[in-house]
Amino acid sequence: MNCLVAFDKFKGALPAAEAVNLAVAALKVAHPSAVVDEAPLTDGGEGFATILAEVLGGELHEVDVPGPRFHPVNGKFALIEATSIPAPALDRLQLTGASAVDKIAFVEMASASGYESLSDKERDPWQASTFGTGELMKAAVGAGAKVVVLGIGGSATNDCGAGALEALGVLYYDRELQSVSNITPATFKLVNTLGSTSHLLDTFPPVRIACDVTNPLLGERGATRIFGPQKGLQEEDFDRLERQMNKMGRRILGLFGKSPETWDEHLAEPGSGAAGGIGFALRHALPDSCFVEGFPLVADLLGLEDKSRKADLIITGEGRLDESSLGGKGPVGLLQMLDRNKRVLFLTGSAEMKTTDQLQNEFPNLQVIPISDPDWPLEEALRRTPESLRTKLLEAIKDS
Repeated sequence: MNCLVAFDKFKGALPAAEAVNLAVAALKVAHPSAVVDEAPLTDGGEGFATILAEVLGGELHEVDVPGPRFHPVNGKFALIEATSIPAPALDRLQLTGASAVDKIAFVEMASASGYESLSDKERDPWQASTFGTGELMKAAVGAGAKVVVLGIGGSATNDCGAGALEALGVLYYDRELQSVSNITPATFKLVNTLGSTSHLLDTFPPVRIACDVTNPLLGERGATRIFGPQKGLQEEDFDRLERQMNKMGRRILGLFGKSPETWDEHLAEPGSGAAGGIGFALRHALPDSCFVEGFPLVADLLGLEDKSRKADLIITGEGRLDESSLGGKGPVGLLQMLDRNKRVLFLTGSAEMKTTDQLQNEFPNLQVIPISDPDWPLEEALRRTPESLRTKLLEAIKDS
């Protein structure tokens, strides 16, 4: 039997690589002769740098940078030789023909400006900055990267990328032309003018922003209203923060020479609302930068299409299967690559019935297996995730 084990993280309980290792060990107990391919999944959020460094034989760099609330955090990027990158991924990154000596950095925004680095009481996008992500990008270039691929999943921020731009050399001034530093949405109201004395922005290497989100920066489907609540934003603050984002977005466009006639169009561009607008800011600030689809890129980097084609059985899963899973990233992205009749075991902490039914109608040999007792408190379910995953997987494969 040929198997592909490809888990995403069980958020708050089990990183993707650990879930894969646990499942492979269980599979080997039940079927010692099974041929197993492994592929921990990442959508550009937590684990992005660590997973790619391990799979592609790169160097994992860890750098202390200011976190979303400016306390030190351990930022991560993987530095990988271009010759180790599969050709389809280079094509997707628009880097075909990259030199053999070129190194590409895969920078993990979640490690520098991530939601998981904050406690519940610290989660407040008014006070959160992407400054550390800008610092991590600079560190990657300092380590020799000729291209930066920024994974922007798992952010705690909604600052229009202003903090990252500050780290890269943008200056902020109040009405008296006094400098405003440590920019966050709470300090946007102090800012009257933007400027830059740095040549870094003009000379920065190519940047590719890995992102599966298509939301615009502003509006009913924008960063503030759609993603703000999960980052700690209160509903009564939606309009106020939206106004501040609108002003900052237009100031950024003006600073980088965009014609005012095009501002509304740029603010509405798909993807500009991802990670609180950092992609919007970098795309307009850096001369060679663009969005790339996150999960298809990861699939190319991990060779998922070839691995899944060879497998008789796919074992995958994530922390929760619900409507948000249907955006084509992580395990559902993997499903969408498969022959619809492929046998798939999908283990998840909990599963929404409507989403389960929808996927099983599309994939008739898909078995969705919730691993936690619905009566368990969340804390207990998270604590018991490793044990539950192993137990349910052994039950599912014992007769395979």
